[in-house]
Formats: sequence, structure tokens, C-alpha cells
Amino acid sequence: MAGSIAAAMSSPPRRGDQAYRDAGVDYAVLDAGKRLAVNAALATSAQLQKRGGTVFESSRGEPAFVFQTGGQTLALVLECLGTKSLIARAVAEEGVNRFDAVAYDTVAAIVNDLCCVGASPLVVNAYFATGRPQWYGHGEWYERLVEGWGSACEYAGCTWGGGESPSLSGLVEEEEIELAGSAVGTIPAGREPLLGEGLGAGDEIVLVASSGLHANGASLARLIAADLQDGYATRLAGGESFGEALLRPSHIYSALAESILDAGLPVTYMSHLTGHGLLKLMRPSHELTYRIERLLPVPEVLEFLVEQAGMTPHVAYSTLNMGHGFAFYCAAGSGEQVVAYAGEHGLQAVVAGRVEAGERRVVIEPMSVEFRSQELRLGPDG
Repeated sequence: MAGSIAAAMSSPPRRGDQAYRDAGVDYAVLDAGKRLAVNAALATSAQLQKRGGTVFESSRGEPAFVFQTGGQTLALVLECLGTKSLIARAVAEEGVNRFDAVAYDTVAAIVNDLCCVGASPLVVNAYFATGRPQWYGHGEWYERLVEGWGSACEYAGCTWGGGESPSLSGLVEEEEIELAGSAVGTIPAGREPLLGEGLGAGDEIVLVASSGLHANGASLARLIAADLQDGYATRLAGGESFGEALLRPSHIYSALAESILDAGLPVTYMSHLTGHGLLKLMRPSHELTYRIERLLPVPEVLEFLVEQAGMTPHVAYSTLNMGHGFAFYCAAGSGEQVVAYAGEHGLQAVVAGRVEAGERRVVIEPMSVEFRSQELRLGPDG
């Protein structure tokens, strides 16, 4: 697997390291904006304290915000799908309605972030923003969207509470819909949130497979589709169309995470590998090295994207999930148990590597790739 990908990426690049920026996504700029917002948010912590609550400040920059109130430890997250709904619309106009899949993807993006801190999702709210009310005139599109959102909530074990569906003429294109949502979850009494305090050298890293694109990389996929003679109808080697492969529903990992934590396995951290790809393995700010010695197979659609974009291994593995959707960090000797639980949930997983003492970096040995500390900073400055 790794050899074939490396060979594909060794050819002269068509877009190279500029690929994702060409598609309108520049993580360096986006991350700087996030840090600015997190620093401003720190100043508001006292407001919760005035109401008898407590902020877990170490959750700033983590996938979900954690706080205590009324004797409960809760987690809160807001996420959006990004531009993948544009792919769903284009494919639907060609006769394949997969708005259920992108709705499912949106809930997956939300609850997968939420469970990273050890929270079980309770309630999810939806945000469906259209360019004009007539979007809902495509009744079958909306029916499938609602079906997918509800199905994802059922799988994640949470209630769909409600939401908002504004019509934003002039802000959202008339034929498009923007999907996002928020969720609140609870961390069981007697259990501390997973914010990396217990993470340390010697821990094993278990990587769990993705289903394909998930919720990041859609802007790049649209750029590639525009260059293909048959666009989203382009057939991949396995026979699936490019568009249908891109719209394969994301995996939801919350049920797996809950079962592992409920079993008392010594998990020290969890990371949802969405934007930034395997760079997210060093989401904690700790001075530690995350060494990966084994990788999971790369889904064909991601292999195709990498080849078409001419991405180097360094860019590919720091942009796309490359077949890895979630990471568990656990005490030495317990990784195989995590893998077994993943198998019970129908998910492929592997004890991929370990945490080592040393400088903050990710080393992906099979691809001869190394990510340095400065390539990922999501928490508050200082």
C-alpha cells in the first residue's frame, strides 16, 4: 500500500505543495485566526464562574470545550461540514441523491470531536443555511438530508434537539446549502475529561480506519473534478464513480470511544483526524514525539486525489486523513485491546506506533515524513 502511494506521488506534481491553497484553504492563516479567537475567549471564563460554573482551561484548543456546572461535567462543540455539500448537489444533478450522506457526515464531524474529550453526546442541533427558500423545492434532496441526519443521531445515541434553517440570499449561493451543527455531551461522574494530562512517553498509538474523504479535503476534490473530462462521473479503478466515492459516509467513532472508556481501558488521549490529517497526532501541546511505524490502507478515492493533485507525502499526510479517521493513545500493552474493540464495531484498526520522550513532532516512518512542532498550533498563545 505505502509503496504504491509513494510511487504515485513521486511523479512530477501538477499542483504539488500548493494544492490545498489553490483550492482556497490555507491552514496557516486559518490556524492563526483560531488562536486569536481562543485568546479572546480566555477573557470570558470569569463569566461562567459568576454563575457557579468552572471552565477547564486546558480544553481551550481541544476538539471540544469542557466545563462544569450543577455538579455535571459537560462538553460543547460546534462543527460544520465545509464544502462537501457542493459535491452532493453536483452529483444529485447527475441523478445520484446522496444528501443523506453529507448530513450523516456533518453529525459525524460534530460527535467525533465531542467524544475526543471523553464525552458521550446528548443533544445535537442542526444548522441548514440555504441561498433561497426554493432549495427546499427539491423535496427529495431535503427528505434524504433529514433521513441522514436522523440516522447519524440514532447511531451516535443522541437526540436531535432542533436547529436553525436561515435563507441567506447574497451570502450562500442560491442552489447550495451549508450544513453545520452543535452538540452538548456529558462526561460520566467520577471520570475526568481526556485533555492530555495523562499522556506520556511509552503510550501506544492506535489508528482507526476512515471510510474515505470524511469532512475535509472537499475543496481540493472540487478543484480536481473541474479538471477531469468526466468530472464527478469519472470512474475509479475499482469501478466506483469519483463523486460517489467522495460521498461515502464518514465513520462515527463515538460508540467505539464510549465502549472503550466504559470498559476501563487506560486511554490517555483521543484525536479526531480531520483537517490537518496526521498532523493532528500532535494536537496536545506536550513536548513529545509521536512515532508511527504502521499505516492502514489508503482508500482509493484519496489515492486518486493525491495522484491528481501531485501532492508530496508530506502534504498528503498533513492535509487528508489518508485512511486514518481517529487515534487512541493508551498505556503500553493495551493497544491490541483497543484494536479488538474496533473490530467489534466493524472498524479496522492497528497499533500504529508509540509516544516517545523528545521534541514535539510526528514521525511517519513508512512514508519518510516528519512534521515539526511549528506546523500545528491550535491552543492559546503562551
